[in-house]
Amino acid sequence: MAKKSAVNRNEHVKVLAKQYASKRDALKAIANNESLPLEERFEARLKLAELPRNSSKTRIRNRCEITGRPRAYYRKLRMSRISLRDLGSAGLIPGLVKSSW
Repeated sequence: MAKKSAVNRNEHVKVLAKQYASKRDALKAIANNESLPLEERFEARLKLAELPRNSSKTRIRNRCEITGRPRAYYRKLRMSRISLRDLGSAGLIPGLVKSSW
């Protein structure tokens, strides 16, 4: 089980990323537009830098929905390999057959 503070921090980052997504996209479009003057693009970069650092989507960490584990994460199932193995052994995941010998 992951630390609750790490899981809560990640949830806060998700909220900030969703809140600032449209503003970040608009500023990035201006900053990356080569046809605009250099000063306008530079101002957009400065405004982008003033936004909260945690509002970036790349700072979101994929974590297991059950345990909060950040490593060995299966995107399709949104859980870690350990949780997948436990639920698979219990027969709670349709179509998954865990081999044991």
